[in-house]
Amino acid sequence: MAKVTHFCIARSHDVQGVTQTGTVLGTSDYIAPEQARGSKVDPKTDIYSLGAVLYELLTGEVPFKGDNFVAVAMRHVNEPVPSVLERRPDCPLRLDLAIQRAMAKDPADRFESMDDFVAELEVCLAEVDGRGGEGATMIVPARRARRARPVRAPRRIPFGPLLLVALMVAAIVGGYFVLRDDDGGVLPHASSGKAVKLAGTGSYDPFSPDHEEHSGEAGAATDGNAATAWKTEEYQDFTKDGVGLVLRTARPVALSRVTVVSDASFEAQIHAGNSPSGEFVDVSGDWRQVGRRTSFKIDTGGKDFSYYVVWLRLPRGGGQAHIYEVTART
Repeated sequence: MAKVTHFCIARSHDVQGVTQTGTVLGTSDYIAPEQARGSKVDPKTDIYSLGAVLYELLTGEVPFKGDNFVAVAMRHVNEPVPSVLERRPDCPLRLDLAIQRAMAKDPADRFESMDDFVAELEVCLAEVDGRGGEGATMIVPARRARRARPVRAPRRIPFGPLLLVALMVAAIVGGYFVLRDDDGGVLPHASSGKAVKLAGTGSYDPFSPDHEEHSGEAGAATDGNAATAWKTEEYQDFTKDGVGLVLRTARPVALSRVTVVSDASFEAQIHAGNSPSGEFVDVSGDWRQVGRRTSFKIDTGGKDFSYYVVWLRLPRGGGQAHIYEVTART
């Protein structure tokens, strides 16, 4: 009989509950936020853990460090997901975004299944293999040597084999673990609503003469390709009240969440309306600072809308915003 002994935290069906006083079930290096909080877990918990494993494979360090189990677990709960690109400038952006998505704090923002995560990794692997002689590599820190032995020199490992290892790990775990509740039943998937397909249809800029800003690139923000993006103009001084990316739903709907993936820091709100040219109303509240992956909670007051706008403003010093992907849920 095969028995899983560790994938973040493995649980025996002989033990009732997720934890037991005085019992250590695993390390906290790969623990998902909902698991650290003692909430119920499902297959998306394993997606988070595999994302953490991938982060360690690519950087040589676990995502979060701490003096003890609790300190590390709380960092998984409270701190933003670290970026592989910050440690590995040669990491493909698409791979970094895939790991960011796998390690999203909210399970609803992660890949829908381990199969989807594996499919995205396969695309990343194919892109890396197609880079020819660029030779993107990583330096793996040497293990701490014993006193009687000299320190081993770092080894260089290409991205391709590392992603292949990740795919093998995903295959070995059988797509994903099916975690069960205390009564032996299969836990349902966590969900905060259904995914809604968005289509980038244009831009909204009421403060420019032509009322548009790179409208032809709007579709890049909803094409499922993290390597393409809608972008603003490059501003030397941003003085207008804002500029927006217009997104259309297939039918009028009341969204509950919109997630924006970007590589630039800017403030944003989500607005909604029933015409691509306005009038739009704020449905997300106060301005929020946008980072690599930012989720906005949406409150439409029960109203359905056909158009949603990522309404943003750059710092007064100017710059340029890139939005790689926007996803939504009811």
